[in-house]
Amino acid sequence: MSLNPTAFHFPFTFNMSYQKTLNIGLFGYGVVGSAVYEVLNHTPSLQASISKICIKNPDKPRNIDEAFFTVDKWQLIDNEEINVIVEMTDDAVAAIEIVRESLMRGKAVITANKKMVAEHLAELVELQRKYNVPLLYESACCASIPVIRNLEEYYDNDLLHGVEGIINGSTNFILTKLFEEKLSYPDALAEAQRLGFAESDPSLDVEGHDALNKLCLLLAHAYGILAHPSSLLCHGIHRLNPIDSEVAAAQGAQIKLVARAMKQANGQIAAFVLPQFVKPPHLLHNVRNEYNGVVLTSALADEQFFYGKGAGGFPTASAILADLSALRYDYRYEYKKMLLQEPSVLCEDVKLNVYVSFQDWQMLPVDAFEEIHEYYSGRKFHYRKGIVSLRKLLSSDWWKKEGVSLVLMETGISE
Repeated sequence: MSLNPTAFHFPFTFNMSYQKTLNIGLFGYGVVGSAVYEVLNHTPSLQASISKICIKNPDKPRNIDEAFFTVDKWQLIDNEEINVIVEMTDDAVAAIEIVRESLMRGKAVITANKKMVAEHLAELVELQRKYNVPLLYESACCASIPVIRNLEEYYDNDLLHGVEGIINGSTNFILTKLFEEKLSYPDALAEAQRLGFAESDPSLDVEGHDALNKLCLLLAHAYGILAHPSSLLCHGIHRLNPIDSEVAAAQGAQIKLVARAMKQANGQIAAFVLPQFVKPPHLLHNVRNEYNGVVLTSALADEQFFYGKGAGGFPTASAILADLSALRYDYRYEYKKMLLQEPSVLCEDVKLNVYVSFQDWQMLPVDAFEEIHEYYSGRKFHYRKGIVSLRKLLSSDWWKKEGVSLVLMETGISE
């Protein structure tokens, strides 16, 4: 059976006039910036082109005409023909000035700088409202996975029970090597650096700060919560002890760095970034190497799983391309759960079921645990399993010391 297009009569016509032509000022021409340039050259239907590129180092050899480049940011910000700024720098301080000045001049902005957005989100929301211009940042969280747009558009915060995910590809690559190839932590980190998954200074990733910044973005769009990164519990993988992987393997689990935002019985939200024991059939168990995975749990849809590459030039460029396409139709975040609904609030009165390993008993305060379920004492390492208070962790620092490792048990939050 063949379809006859003339048999269909639409009661409306498409008006293409509202689609904007995008003249782009690009900040940064590294791995992601160059991928954006290449992708745009192969997507003429987007009607978007790069007018000027601002860079730090003018002497670095590049593969396109040097007339595109400048070191003067004002050539982009003050250029009235440029109506979109795409900010791809790795400097949060420079990024906030670029974004602030661009929004004030009525330019739409796309950024991948999750640290800048997380630390200044309240100001950025107000700037968008005041100057009536959009700021989009899908690429700032999980790169190719469209999790922010989905949270913004498709989940009511009354029905969304939780968000949890592996949202940092560098740490997941390292942990995959630890468990699947039995590499030591230093060797796994070196391999990640060699392949470009971790920076020469990997602290932003391995200490959990990158995942924490992304969690702040997820909180805003999932629950309408404006949380500064400094207000949330965060512990990375850099303190893992050799015994931790043995304990995990003995119970059929792996350790993953997981960001979580979970609704409590009182309707408030518990949010944190912690290493976590994960074993089958948990959906995050098979998220390997540099991939990201996010599980959304809602009252009506139960669990939904988003999976994809969370880093790299072209995966990140795909999210930027999606934001550029949305700008042609004047799409913007409405922050409905923040501005049009009663936003949720963070909850610190939470009991966490944790495993803590340490080198010396003096590292643990006597009141660190509210309940102890299991303990082990060895020649080099000791561990305890039991219940700790999220509120007490936020107000103490014993778990931040060298030689102490804090890992969430699979059961996570204790009722």
